[in-house]
Amino acid sequence: MPERLPFPLPPEDRRLSPYTGWSRAHWEAVADGLLCATRRHASPGRGLIALPGGRPSSSGPRSDGLEGFARTFLLAAFTVAGSGGRDPHGHLARYAEGLAAGTRNPTGDRESTSADPDSWPRIDAVRQARVEAASLALGLRLTRPWLWDTLDDAVRARVVDWLLPALGPSPVDNNWWLFGLTVGGFLCDAGIETVRARAAVDRALARIEDWYRGDGWYSDGDNRAFDHYNAWALHFYPVLHAHLGADRTLLASYGDRLRAQLDDYTRLFDANGAPLPFGRSLTYRFAATAAPWLGALTGHTPLAPGAVRRLASGALRHFLDRGAVGADGLLPLGWYGPYAPMLQRYSGPGSPYWAAKGFLGLLLPPDHPAWTAREAPLPAEAADTVKPLGGTGLLLHSTASDGLVRVHNHGSNATLGAPDPYYARFAYSTRTGPTGDEAALPDNHFALLVDGRPTTRGPAAPYGHGPDWTASTHTPRHAHGTGPTGIRVLSLTAVHGRVEVRAHLVTGAAPGTPVRQTGWATTPGGPTAQLHPVHGYDTPRARPAPTGSTLFGPRTETAVLEGTVGPDAEGTLFVALASLTGDPAPAPVHTLATTRLSRHGGRHVLHLTWHDDGTTSHLLLPPPAEGRAQDRAARRRPGQGLSGGSGSDRP
Repeated sequence: MPERLPFPLPPEDRRLSPYTGWSRAHWEAVADGLLCATRRHASPGRGLIALPGGRPSSSGPRSDGLEGFARTFLLAAFTVAGSGGRDPHGHLARYAEGLAAGTRNPTGDRESTSADPDSWPRIDAVRQARVEAASLALGLRLTRPWLWDTLDDAVRARVVDWLLPALGPSPVDNNWWLFGLTVGGFLCDAGIETVRARAAVDRALARIEDWYRGDGWYSDGDNRAFDHYNAWALHFYPVLHAHLGADRTLLASYGDRLRAQLDDYTRLFDANGAPLPFGRSLTYRFAATAAPWLGALTGHTPLAPGAVRRLASGALRHFLDRGAVGADGLLPLGWYGPYAPMLQRYSGPGSPYWAAKGFLGLLLPPDHPAWTAREAPLPAEAADTVKPLGGTGLLLHSTASDGLVRVHNHGSNATLGAPDPYYARFAYSTRTGPTGDEAALPDNHFALLVDGRPTTRGPAAPYGHGPDWTASTHTPRHAHGTGPTGIRVLSLTAVHGRVEVRAHLVTGAAPGTPVRQTGWATTPGGPTAQLHPVHGYDTPRARPAPTGSTLFGPRTETAVLEGTVGPDAEGTLFVALASLTGDPAPAPVHTLATTRLSRHGGRHVLHLTWHDDGTTSHLLLPPPAEGRAQDRAARRRPGQGLSGGSGSDRP
């Protein structure tokens, strides 16, 4: 049981929950504890909750105060609605006061220095207010009988006037469209401005349709951003809207997509409960469990009820056991404790409270099987898994012996344009984090050293994938988008057990150009990382190097390999074996696989033999200029030749 929590928890129940010991009562206790801890930071009329943190967001302190109010209100709404209106701590009464005070005199002032210390920023003046409008509207929809229906007519009118601008077109062309959908859903429910509200819902659903990539995956806009926003936004809002509105047609369509998403997404949780630290807004932490809870709520999930609770309770405990709630009872900006390098400009002291979405499970009644069934194991601890995640370019890679989950990235890119360590790395895991922006030596990276400076990884374009491999191309660049012209890199990752084969074919670079491959950045006492040169590198073994902080700790180390581009017109190939494992005393990675190279029609062919079962993979690496990777990968027994094309898939 966590020892550092400043609020009490009930005794563990290891009969019902053999993995985590937690029950519904623990979730209720944590929700109430988090809510009560924020009360001392409310403004005089309770319209804003200005949490400490020493780092205002780019939207300013007043918007941050609204964020603190709206996101904690959503947590209170899940708590009260899930208990049928029972509210022993009087949460809703406090938020009712805040609704009245915040809407009394909405302002365009971004600071918190005006005469009215409670006023909300207007949606048309501070666009972040549109984001918070969604949490407010969803909370009002969930608690309508106990809050909205009890408000004075004048207060209801002011709240509606404040919400209405959220029905207009989104100023940000990504998941933000769904904030208008959520406001529209509440207003339709309440019978207010229903024509405008329905139009906002329809417009949002039409827009996200453009971003659906199949197999349950959405891109977060007109790009290739695949991350946790699938779980806590792009599925969350449409499916919950359909469920609350009892819209069977809508729920059937979006529920099927949610089920497909969860078949992949639930495999991204470590046996120790950790979600994958990949993408942006990671300070929302256990909001990553929102989609698994939503699947249980709507019946659209591949998980057994006990596995749903095992996943969600495991994630919540993972963070609480590691100090994610401070001695003051608050969630800081960070992963466990505070960690500034993983934050975005829009992150403010109230941002972490979108973790409230992880409490969606409280909407399930106490007698629901997700609360009453015995906990079941997670996919990560049941069996080894290697699985392409739809057409995302991501390759899932988990091992049951240690419960560790890795994802190899050959197709997901940052939403905000600039190189981002939480998108641009070739690999991520549930027990390592990308080194911060300040790190001179990024982990899990392949760079050319041009004019003495390492290149960044430009946007990754998927090139092909098979059952156990995935590939991409990119144009190396320097920071701010500058860099050499005419250079392309075809990168491929193939995996088997804990072994990773990392191959990079460089074309267009001047002979003699240095290159550098780095491995996993690990902390003392963390998992064991290995990196071994196979072809193209000048060093006979990897050298260790310090790589700065990650969200797992201040001092990390990674292995480094170095090589030089040769004169081959078909490109220079660099190949290494890598491994990350939580198993004790792991064997050297080069003892687990054998790699042989050949040429086929002038092009490079990798022959990979895995020592545990004797199977061989044959992977063809044509130069990137030849176009998309063709279907040239298949598993074969030793002695068989190059595949003619069975068993591979192109996105």
